[in-house]
Amino acid sequence: MYEALLPDTVYHIFNHANGNENIFVKTENYYYFLKKYAEYIYPIAETYAYCLMGNHFHLMVEIRSEEELKKYFLTKKPDLTGFENLSGLLSQQFSNFFNAYTKAFNLQQNRRGSLFQRPFKRKPVLDESYFTELIVYIHNNPVKHGFVNNILDWEHSSFHSYLSQKQSKLNRRYLENWFGDSEKLIAFHKEMSIKIDIMDL
Repeated sequence: MYEALLPDTVYHIFNHANGNENIFVKTENYYYFLKKYAEYIYPIAETYAYCLMGNHFHLMVEIRSEEELKKYFLTKKPDLTGFENLSGLLSQQFSNFFNAYTKAFNLQQNRRGSLFQRPFKRKPVLDESYFTELIVYIHNNPVKHGFVNNILDWEHSSFHSYLSQKQSKLNRRYLENWFGDSEKLIAFHKEMSIKIDIMDL
């Protein structure tokens, strides 16, 4: 049984492709995933970190407040049908996101059927140490799995956004303030990468 998604709560959300398949085959798949993510998930959650790899992904998000969610879902269901089951609506929003991506991926790859394992996995972040370590764990995942030797070499993660001043839907300011500033955040990545690599978050 997986945790219910609740307002004002941070989660580690992750999932894997079915069997030995890949979620991302071409570079354009990564960009399309993020495009659909912005469409479906940004309205319901702040994003602190993400990492997309060939057959799986990791996200660090904070579900928005009940007031924000109610305002958003009112645009979808003016009578608020189902709002009494807010967790169900949030889970459905993630499912709609995965389905939208799968539909386009299947068309591109001439395949059928589900792409992601169900249900998607989620773990609430309930203490400060987990919160602090999770962002490094997510960004360090390509190193852990042997895709690259340095997190800077993996293009499809939010780490690059923390090195950039370009506009982003990531809530960079929150994490930069959490660590002190962007330089301290990056320094923490360097300090923790080896330790995080052997941890199971």
